[in-house]
Amino acid sequence: MNLVRSELLKIRTTNTWWVFALISLPLWALTLLINWLQADTLTNGDLGEVPADQTDTLVAASSPDALSSNLFTTGQFFGLMIVMLLGIIVVTSEFFHQTVTTTFLTQPHRTAVMSAKLVAAGVLALLFWLVTTAFNLIAGSAVLNAIGLGSQLGNDAAWRAIGLNLLAYLLWAVFGVGIGVLIRSQIGATVTGILLYLGGSIGAALVITILANQWGEWINNLQLLVPSLASSLMVTGADIPGNPPRWAGAAVLIGYAVVTGVVGTLLMRRRDIS
Repeated sequence: MNLVRSELLKIRTTNTWWVFALISLPLWALTLLINWLQADTLTNGDLGEVPADQTDTLVAASSPDALSSNLFTTGQFFGLMIVMLLGIIVVTSEFFHQTVTTTFLTQPHRTAVMSAKLVAAGVLALLFWLVTTAFNLIAGSAVLNAIGLGSQLGNDAAWRAIGLNLLAYLLWAVFGVGIGVLIRSQIGATVTGILLYLGGSIGAALVITILANQWGEWINNLQLLVPSLASSLMVTGADIPGNPPRWAGAAVLIGYAVVTGVVGTLLMRRRDIS
């Protein structure tokens, strides 16, 4: 526990946490506005002419389960990126401020240090999830009431999505720590993480959509291979026709996190810190 407290103290004594908090707030507000407009459009039925093969998808997406889950997990896309960056900084700040030698002299068991960093990153992810979820429950309930669906606070599917959203936050904190171990440069790891997250998400979504239109809906199953898309799949709240099952997204994401955590620990133990 002393190691975990030490890791958290390193974050609290820098400007990192409130800088990320300030960045997260407008991104969350923008996402809430987008989700509100989307929910309003789906419930009003103002969708124009809908192809017959997309009718079932729209019906599922406009269900109370899907709409409430989407609103109560608002901000996940950017939130996971922020948590990943915090995980990166938990590791790379040691090299940036040249405190890594002191850390390992104080605690020569590197596995214990790596475990403490993973736990500290998880605590930060939990805090971000708690704050955004509190905002989402308040704002999401207001939006759902405004579009005539009621607050949906008793919706089991929505609460499952909220719980799976916590799992996604924790797993992305692990990814961040893993990236920080692989790339010790704080700037290099941060830029790489952002490019992989945004570029991978947007690029993969476009490629999968194009291939699915060309070769069939089974191509949509490939989104499981992209961590950010698998995270979004976890919190859909309803089974969307043409998409893989939600549990598969969680399983793949857990697999990625386990591999990342193990590889990061092994590298931390073996690498020269000089």
